[in-house]
Parts: sequence; structure tokens; C-alpha cells
Amino acid sequence: MIERAEQAGRIKPGDTLVEGTAGNTGIGLALVAQQKGYRLLLVVPDKMSREKIFNLKAMGAEVVLTRSDVAKGHPEYYQDLAKKIAEDTPGAYFINQFGNPDNPAAHAEFTGPEILEQMDGRMDAIVFGCGSSGTMTGLSQFLAKASPATELVLADPVGSILAQYINDGTLSQKSASWMVEGIGEDFLPSISDFSRVKKAYAISDKESFLTARLLLEKEGVLGGSSTGTLLAAALKYCRAQTTPKRVVVFVCDTGNKYLSKQFNDYWMLDNGFIERAQHGDLRDLILRPYAQRDTVVIGPHEPLTVAYQRMKLYDVSQLPVMDDERIVGILDESDLLMHVHADSARFADPVSTAMVSKLEFVDMRTPVAQLMPVFDRGHIAIVMDGPKFLGLITRIDLLNYLRRRVN
Repeated sequence: MIERAEQAGRIKPGDTLVEGTAGNTGIGLALVAQQKGYRLLLVVPDKMSREKIFNLKAMGAEVVLTRSDVAKGHPEYYQDLAKKIAEDTPGAYFINQFGNPDNPAAHAEFTGPEILEQMDGRMDAIVFGCGSSGTMTGLSQFLAKASPATELVLADPVGSILAQYINDGTLSQKSASWMVEGIGEDFLPSISDFSRVKKAYAISDKESFLTARLLLEKEGVLGGSSTGTLLAAALKYCRAQTTPKRVVVFVCDTGNKYLSKQFNDYWMLDNGFIERAQHGDLRDLILRPYAQRDTVVIGPHEPLTVAYQRMKLYDVSQLPVMDDERIVGILDESDLLMHVHADSARFADPVSTAMVSKLEFVDMRTPVAQLMPVFDRGHIAIVMDGPKFLGLITRIDLLNYLRRRVN
């Protein structure tokens, strides 16, 4: 898309490129812009993984985060916002992957021939996802001539409108939200051509994430969230066949960009995508059980600088202070700040000098409703089984528990 714009005289090195992206297009643009000397500004929905955002920034892109809970036509929708920024920025060029014919042309000219050559010209089906629809449209155009018997199969997140459009011929005006990144749409991109796509599978977030984790476990392939969606759909397609088929599916993103999400057990637990054994008491609300050594703790004699580093490393706001197997205090970030704000040298003080030793113990059999008075007093619930420390429950743990019950 950049080279064709250069050839047409629309851009030259030194200009500003602007695009709205939730997936690999942003990475590709960043690589090319860095090598060719363009300033690149990317508008990204705020549901994207932090690794993906760090990756884009590391390659020199400027990233503008915007809302992921609004649909096309809203001024904060990532594509509409990118277009507006390009219009308001002197000398800027809007890449417009969703309406740029050079997007599918690249796949018709290069991706399709490469795949068919590697498959020795024999390919019964290909499974893909759609974001801008450039890959799908380009492959469809190429395969219509080069391998017309190849079936095109869409993998779509539950909540996107595309699977229903393919399977039922109904174009819904209302989409729902999904957590898989980079694929699924709430409208038909202007460059899309679904005429040769006859089958689509709607895949839930949970199945997508678990399938991606299974791919790593079984095959040693570290794929991202949309890879999980595509593989789940490919498996459904293959299991529905009565004769052997040669089926291509893409590992279209790397799981390195999703380590804090689908490969993070705590994030998966928070969102109800993996399950722990349920007890019917407060143990069900503890995200990091102490008995499993999941609780991040600190000793009373360790320096506060270690406590600070541990909070940062594990992204927690409070640490139980453990003396052997006995909880003797809680240190949270406000306690730490109050202790060191006037003299940073006090980071060297032991944890016992800053911790709170007046603790709010809650028996594991306590009704969930009785947690609210604990939080109203500004405390954290320390869950006990007699003298045995089980773990902590914070406000966000209670919120996550209540949300999972809605699901």
C-alpha cells in the first residue's frame, strides 16, 4: 500500500502516514515506515494487548488509543478517528486499509501464489479471518482463477456480523463485543468480496484462547488470539468432512504479543476462560491462593525496596507480610508511599516499619455480602481457615467474581 502510493505520487519519504489498526497491518506499516523514512501515526482500540502497543512504539510508531466499545460512525471509532486525524494533519496520508484496493491486490499477487506453490497446487480449503478483509478478498480473486475448487472458510469471533452474513445472508446492523484482536467486523469493508465464501464458523473468545494455548501445548507453536480463532474453525471444518482434505490455516499472529492476556492464567481466570475447583465459599474469590504459592508475599525483615520491586514486577498493589507461615501484616502502595515520600533513603528500612499490623481477618465461610463492610473500612479481606492463611480478596476480585456469575 505504501509503495503503490509512492508510485502514484501521493506520498514521499518524510510525510506522515496515518492508519487505524487492531492487528498486523500496524506492525507491517511500522516496519516499512521505519525503513523508508515516514512518520507513522496509528489509532488503536484500547482493548489491544499492551505487548502489541509496546511493539508498535518500539518500531517508531506513534500510538493513539481510542475506545473499543463504539461502532463505525462514532467519532472515536478507530477508523473514523484515524481518518479525521489525517484530514486535520498537514501533509498526512490516510492509508485506509479497509477501503484501499492495494490491500487485496498484494494478497492476489503474492500471498495466494506463494501458498498454492507451497501446497504443490493441491488445496481443498483455506481458513482465514477478516479484519480489513484484504487477505480474504485477494485470495478469493487469485483462487477463482488458479484453484477454483478450493473452498474458502471464514473464522469469525462471536459478536462479529460476518459469520451470520455468510451463513444466513443476513447483514446485521448490530454487533456485540469480543476480546480476540485483529479480526471480526461490525460492517462490511468496501474492499471486501465474500462472493466465494460459502461457510463460516463463529468462535467464542473462550474457545479461541484455549485453542491457541492448546496449539502451544501440542505443537510448540506460539500463536496469538486470532490464530486460536482460525485454528478452532479449521478443526470444526475438518471434523465435518467425510473424506481427507488438504486444508490451509494461518498462524496469523505471534503469541508473544499476548503473554499478558491469553497466556496469563490470572487474566484467563479473571475472565472466566479457565476454571478452578469451586468450593462454594470465599476461596472461590481468591485469585492467587497462598497454598498454591500463587500469592506474592514479602517478609517483615526484607527492605522496602524489594517490596516495591515485587509490586511492580507482579503488578499488585499490596503484599501480605509473612513470617514463616503466619501472616503478620499487609503492605500496600499507600503505606509504602507514606513511609518514603519525605525521605527516599527510607526504602532501605525493613517492611515491618511500614506495614499495617492491624488486620481484617475473614473466615472462608463468611457470606460474600459481608465483604462490603470490610471494603467500606478501606481494608483488604484476609481469608483464613482457622489459623491458616488462604489468600487475599480485593475489590477487583469481588467485581470479577460477580461478573463471572453474570456470564
